[in-house]
Order: sequence, then structure tokens, then C-alpha cells
Amino acid sequence: MDTDLAPRDLNYMQRMRDYYLALGYDNPYRWANFTDVPFQPLSKPVAESRVGLVTTAAPFKPDAGDQGPGAPYNAAAKFYQVYAGDSQDDDVLGISHVSYDRAYTTAEDINSYFPLQALRAANESGRIGSLSARYYGLPTNRSQPTTMNQDCPDLLALLCEDEVDLAILVAN
Repeated sequence: MDTDLAPRDLNYMQRMRDYYLALGYDNPYRWANFTDVPFQPLSKPVAESRVGLVTTAAPFKPDAGDQGPGAPYNAAAKFYQVYAGDSQDDDVLGISHVSYDRAYTTAEDINSYFPLQALRAANESGRIGSLSARYYGLPTNRSQPTTMNQDCPDLLALLCEDEVDLAILVAN
């Protein structure tokens, strides 16, 4: 057994709570949740549905320091508002703004956190009805009120505007 991957290394929820306290907040991190979830079953098959990709990856900021694969945590790379990009563009997005286990994972393969190429291929092969014209960025703010009262409604408005039937969230 590889001792480098012992269960102590996989207890990310406790690490997040501890990290939140270490930042000086008065209580441990609590994940946002909705009592009433606005999800609904698909009304048509996936092969006939418009699919939108939602990511927490950040657009590249030229003045924000190292944001490439293997970059250390970089708070300057964070973004604070929902954004949208063209699904036909190969934009440079990164995850240096989020806490992930850099000892066992890298950001070398953009498809692992932003699988737009796979969705394009699924569209071309007919596995999905269509790919939405835009992809969507959802911030990873540590504010439940902002997430629930601003970010989620802003994201939903974009998805509705683009007539997305099915949204896939790739959270980092």
C-alpha cells in the first residue's frame, strides 16, 4: 500500500474547516446549501438536449502572477462574478486560485477541470443534442449569501438566456 495516500490525506472537508479557522474566521467553513433545490428532471433525452458547461476555473489574468500548471495557490487569480465565454474558443483557464492537493494532482491537463473539448466531441458525435454557445464560470467565494443570492441567480439567468437544458458543473 502506498503510504503517501493514507486516509489522513483525503480528509479534505476537515482540512477546509481547519483552513477556514486559520484564516481568522469565527467559525468553521459551512458549505452552502438550498433547502429547495430548483433542479428538475430532463424533459427530453440527453442526445436532444442543449448542454452547458459550468466551471469554477478562472480566466487568465495577465497581471496576477503565476497561474499555470503547478502554480502555488494564487489568491490574486480569483474571480468574483459569474462570467461566460465562447464555447468555440480555446480560452486559457486555470485553477491556481483554488485549494487543491498540489502534492498528488497537477493542473497539466485542462480537460480534467474544464472538459470543453470532450463536450465538443460529444456534440460532434451526436451524444448530446448541442453545446451551448457559451460556457459559464462560477466563482468560489467563501460567502454563502453571495453564492446563494447573487452567483446562483446570475448563473441561472445566463443558462436560461442560452436555453440550456442540462448544465454540467465541474467544480475545482
